[in-house]
Amino acid sequence: MVRANGAVSLRELARVVQTSEVTVRRDVRALEAEGLLDRRHGGAVLPGGFTRESGFPQKSHLATAEKTAIADLAAGLVEEGEAIVVGAGTTTQELARRLARVPGLTVVTNSLLVAQALAHANRVEVVMTGGTLRGSNYALVGSGAEQSLQGLRVSRAFLSGSGLTAERGLSTSNMLSASVDRALVQAAAEVVVLADHTKLGTDTMFQTVPTDLITRLVTDEPPAHDDRAATELQALADQGVQIAVAGGSGGAGGEQLPAGRQQRRDVPLPGPRRGQVVPGSGPQLRSATVMGDQPPAERARVADLRRR
Repeated sequence: MVRANGAVSLRELARVVQTSEVTVRRDVRALEAEGLLDRRHGGAVLPGGFTRESGFPQKSHLATAEKTAIADLAAGLVEEGEAIVVGAGTTTQELARRLARVPGLTVVTNSLLVAQALAHANRVEVVMTGGTLRGSNYALVGSGAEQSLQGLRVSRAFLSGSGLTAERGLSTSNMLSASVDRALVQAAAEVVVLADHTKLGTDTMFQTVPTDLITRLVTDEPPAHDDRAATELQALADQGVQIAVAGGSGGAGGEQLPAGRQQRRDVPLPGPRRGQVVPGSGPQLRSATVMGDQPPAERARVADLRRR
């Protein structure tokens, strides 16, 4: 399936072979150890090291629940009347669909998919960069895109990428895409990275945003067995990145909450740039979803988790 499609999701593999995702994940890990494939974005791709990049059709079917949860949480950061930039990617496309409801918003983007998601939003102004169309991810790249961003200043940049590590920050597999993303970062006062847990600890060829320029990371809860993602999250927090973890929207590790009872809460973990220790914000306290009107049993469970 990987050879035929270039990439495949764990969920699809589990459905085809009629077994659990836990079993599939174990087998994919074994195949990766033999060099037959690489684990990426909640699935697997052909081995290619730092330079391989999946196309949009493959990316759009990977980690879809996680991307939805991340987009829901990130949309809560955007305020009415704000001016922002949104980079290319399947996660940022999900974010754009939710931004259509924010009145008075101005969105600058190099992504045709982001622009399409906002095309019928009457109260949102969309500004597109110039540039050359890169068909694999429907993004405008090149000197035209970069020059159109000169002199621009907005409040926030929302970016995704192929990998995120505490050592190098956000990275991607394509040089042209990386160059435009760097120009987007230069235009923003704050940088918000949207990355599901499968990208944590993954390093690719071209750096787009160094860790010290990332203001906030919006991600999903890593599975209990994913030590690499959990370790990377703590390392990013130690470098001062604010961590917001999506939960309760069907993402991995999140609790399912009743409709209308979700509430966003940022989780600023301690880091040397801020020098502020937040009580109870150790690596085991990462959830960014809280429940209103919790029953006594639930409150007791949360209190017990905090004590531990």
